[in-house]
Amino acid sequence: MIETIKVTDKQKKSRRNRNIALGLVLAGLVLLFYIITLVKIGGLGS
Repeated sequence: MIETIKVTDKQKKSRRNRNIALGLVLAGLVLLFYIITLVKIGGLGS
């Protein structure tokens, strides 16, 4: 028998907000590494 866990709307909203925040942080890190790489190579720093 499989037991399902009931998730309230408040939990869904909180989980969604956390996922959006994590996504934004991840995107920010990717952008940061991209910019650092460009500067190191000399694309922007010259």
